[in-house]
Amino acid sequence: MAIVVVVLWQLPYFGWFQYPFRLLGTWFHEMGHGLMAVILGGSFEHLEIYENGGGVAYYHLGGSYVSPFIGNALVAAGGLLGPAVIGALLIMSAKSHRNSMIALRVLIGVMILSLLLWIRSFWGVSVMSGFTIFLFVITLFKSRKLEVIVILFLGLQSVLSTYLQLDYLFTKQFERDGTIQISDTQAIAENTFGTYWMWAVLIVIISAYLLWKSFRYYFKK
Repeated sequence: MAIVVVVLWQLPYFGWFQYPFRLLGTWFHEMGHGLMAVILGGSFEHLEIYENGGGVAYYHLGGSYVSPFIGNALVAAGGLLGPAVIGALLIMSAKSHRNSMIALRVLIGVMILSLLLWIRSFWGVSVMSGFTIFLFVITLFKSRKLEVIVILFLGLQSVLSTYLQLDYLFTKQFERDGTIQISDTQAIAENTFGTYWMWAVLIVIISAYLLWKSFRYYFKK
């Protein structure tokens, strides 16, 4: 299944198939930013997902129990590692029918919650509503094998989406709406130490490690 996912990324005529999953990866990324802000004691205002696959999460760290520098660095890292962490958990949950069933329903619940509280863009609402409905329909079949396959596929898509954001990981700054903004890796560097490419390498290594560990757990007898 992992091979199929990677091959689909390479085939020129399957971009239409990968497009919604690319936006799903953006959702995982932006939710990682927002939920990390909440964990640190701040607030998650809302998120936006754009047609080109980009997105942004608006948060506020006022009242956070960590310093602004550490808080901003952790929120930036939360978005970069969010897809890998969630993907690894989904893959691990697919080891048993019961856990995959729970994971699928929890994922649907989080999607519904994000639609109600945080998503504030047309493309975000459209795509995530579609995924929510699709996954809910999957549960109606009451097929444990189908649910395991879906959870595995979504988990792999999530972890391997790090591959799709490699150019962003190794970017210091970019332009959005005519304004120059720093990348997440540069935000981590500015609020802690080192350079953006150093943190990009670390993020890739951690994501690969999470994928490897989730595979080992899944295939462990």
